[in-house]
Amino acid sequence: MAASLLVLAVAFLVGAGSGGIDGGAAAPVEAEGSEVTYGSVIKLMHEKTKHRLHSHDVPYGSGSGQQSVTGFPEGDDSNSYWIVRPTPDSSSKQGDAIETGGIIKLQHMRTRRWLHSHLHASPLSGNLEVSCFGGDELSDTGDYWRLEIEGSGKVWKRDQKVRLSHVDTGGYLHSHNKKYNRLGGGQQEVCGVREKRAENIWLAAEGVYLPVNGSK
Repeated sequence: MAASLLVLAVAFLVGAGSGGIDGGAAAPVEAEGSEVTYGSVIKLMHEKTKHRLHSHDVPYGSGSGQQSVTGFPEGDDSNSYWIVRPTPDSSSKQGDAIETGGIIKLQHMRTRRWLHSHLHASPLSGNLEVSCFGGDELSDTGDYWRLEIEGSGKVWKRDQKVRLSHVDTGGYLHSHNKKYNRLGGGQQEVCGVREKRAENIWLAAEGVYLPVNGSK
């Protein structure tokens, strides 16, 4: 059931993003449940600016030259969907809930690359660069992010405040109101910073949330 739901959802989202629905961007798909599970396809919304974590097949002009990651102001863009994956050495499987402290990977749905960070400087602020790297058959520990839930919650849920801490660098996934001039649509910088700040809080927003294993 969960697997077939994901296949249909991904087909819908990809089709919509390529003009398959009405020639526009993909509409959000109604969530199956409130918990974020492995295999779910989600958008991450930056709490302070309401921009969605976004990527596209455009490389950075500096730093690593890898695929760029930005904050996108509109909620209906199909390049802002990410698939939540476990790490290869984990026993977690599709449909499992994700607890605070868990290490996850985020795969960009459209380009299949992984949300990544390293010690290259970010283009606008000189913080840690956040990029997209690799693909279905290529990944490394630079793609690993530790979930930190704000408050007393133990399990990741939709609309819950979270931080993502990069395992290799210790940088928190961060965004701020620094805009790119060369990218249209008011896109802003996404980077990593090693301090906890209000600007590194995110919430799971639109998407397809697979049911928790064992639930009906």
